Amino acid sequence: MAEPAGPVILMAEGGVLSKRELETVAEALWDGQVVAFPTETVYGLAANAGSAEAVRRLFDAKGRPEEKALPVMVADATDLVRYARHVPPAAWALARQFWPGPLTLVLERTDAICDETVAGGPTVALRLPDHTLARTIIRSAGVPVAVTSANRSGEPSTTSAAEVLASLGPSLAVIVETDVPASGLSSTVVDMTVSPPRVLRWGGVTREQLGRALGEVVDSTT
Repeated sequence: MAEPAGPVILMAEGGVLSKRELETVAEALWDGQVVAFPTETVYGLAANAGSAEAVRRLFDAKGRPEEKALPVMVADATDLVRYARHVPPAAWALARQFWPGPLTLVLERTDAICDETVAGGPTVALRLPDHTLARTIIRSAGVPVAVTSANRSGEPSTTSAAEVLASLGPSLAVIVETDVPASGLSSTVVDMTVSPPRVLRWGGVTREQLGRALGEVVDSTT
């Protein structure tokens, strides 16, 4: 696998990439490279979550400790059955109501997610972003995509392609630029491997919303 000579920068005007541009991003992810694209909050640093080598490249680019598991973005709620085992009815109920949106579901992972993505743990944090371009890129790639904020660890999150290039440029194969501003909320993270489900972090989905969707009181670690 060749090291990228420098990132290809693609402009998604109006949040849209051409078919060939989508193929360029997908090919980079298939090849185990690291790419950056906008999400509804900040720019994301992304790699194939099924490839140990790709995930190591992402950790190296960011300077992130490998013992910190990475969340995985999906293109559609049906991806739950590809990347998670034993999906309980409550998880499907939350996905139907809040996806795409600021909700991350922690579930037992399948072998499609490599050990390096989840720091060797049995679970994976899955999110369906409320960002059409991000979903289109993930769908085009056809692989689970590990995504974290596109900045060096300890530095501020990036909100533009120029900031991504300045912070991480030499480590990336592709940077997708867009003229559509970010406007989303951070995720509420819910552990669905326990009953009742447990909130690990509060975000855009509130306690009241979760309670109504599940018909039960939601436990919380915070």
